[in-house]
Amino acid sequence: MAIQLLELQQAEKLSACKLSLSMGLNSDQNTLEQFLQFNRKLMQTGTALLAFHQEPYLWHRCSEKLKAIDTAKITKSLNTLFVNDDLIDHSHSQYPTLIGFLNALKCKAESAIAVHLRHSDQTSLGYLILLDTKVLEFTETQKQLLQEHCKNFMQQLELKLNHDELKELYEQESALNFSKTKFFSIISHDLRAPFHGLLGFSEILAKERETLDESSIQNIADYLYDTSQSTYNLLESLLNWAMAEGGRFVYHPINFKLRQITDIVTDILKTLALKKNIQLINQVDENLKVYADMNMITSLIQNLVSNALKFTDIDGSGKVYIQAQNKGEMVEISVKDSGLGMTDEQIQNLFQPRITMSFKGTAGEKGAGLGLSLCKRFVELNHGEIHVVSKDGEGTTFKVTLPAEREHVDLCTDQHKSKAKLA
Repeated sequence: MAIQLLELQQAEKLSACKLSLSMGLNSDQNTLEQFLQFNRKLMQTGTALLAFHQEPYLWHRCSEKLKAIDTAKITKSLNTLFVNDDLIDHSHSQYPTLIGFLNALKCKAESAIAVHLRHSDQTSLGYLILLDTKVLEFTETQKQLLQEHCKNFMQQLELKLNHDELKELYEQESALNFSKTKFFSIISHDLRAPFHGLLGFSEILAKERETLDESSIQNIADYLYDTSQSTYNLLESLLNWAMAEGGRFVYHPINFKLRQITDIVTDILKTLALKKNIQLINQVDENLKVYADMNMITSLIQNLVSNALKFTDIDGSGKVYIQAQNKGEMVEISVKDSGLGMTDEQIQNLFQPRITMSFKGTAGEKGAGLGLSLCKRFVELNHGEIHVVSKDGEGTTFKVTLPAEREHVDLCTDQHKSKAKLA
């Protein structure tokens, strides 16, 4: 049965052809095709074949156009052909093996010549084969030119690979620099304003204490306390965000009861809920377990509940629910509020770190614009997903899916996966 020649658009595993794509396989500047065409004309053969190690396709160029052959259908290997020499022609001992390989591909060949493609350090990259249905005599000049052209091609390819690698490193460095710039911008914007207030009112207390009555002193003290608390929370968010951006979080998953965390969060935030006259309702089942990093998920749920309280009405009708249900191999956690809701535009930019302050809450609360980007990072590190359902004026529900309890835990494997994801 003849092998099937595939059009490039039919090559499903094309993304795995890193070398071929780096040579412009899908672009107008297709160096790979130019290489095959030049050698085909140089040796006056009808067909040229090119195979790279670790790529799923062998490239086939005849008089028509470039096509692909799925190497999964090729049982015979080229690796055994080249032992001592880098060129095989009709006088070489491996020539019958080369013809046999071509016959296995159902490529009728009366003449063939093959070149071993090597890097400058002599490591093997792949093979070039030129064949024809007619009997041809390749001259020594043709062979020398062929080998020289292949050598030049390899030098050009190495330069291209080095360029691509440097370009990738440059893009990574640019992204890192952008991240640092964004980080310092957040610090400069979000710390300047509260510190102006802290310094101003501290100066009043220090220099004008005698002119103030008890009510004024209490108002200043309340302001200093609230501002210090919010500034501390901001610094904590900035530190966590910086650690997440730098990949410094360590993932330690365990099986634990989700109710342990929601009870802790409820206890921490119940004072804020009472102050805003909001009902905070914890409806998580006592026996529901997840497999995740306990510290990250505590921070995640605390962020989501704190956010829900921030944007829920303070008229006595506001409610915030913490719920969870089993979804097979996953557990879905919901934090639902009856608050302000969001527009479609707000939802689209929800998980992006914001340089300026985030939207004010129903009691005028301010945020750093970092909480939800951290939530998203924590969810990703724990192999879960997060999404939001909301309508302007109708409340918001955040839904987080996390892996359910595992019977057999391979901690090393999960830590390895997490580190790879961070990298």
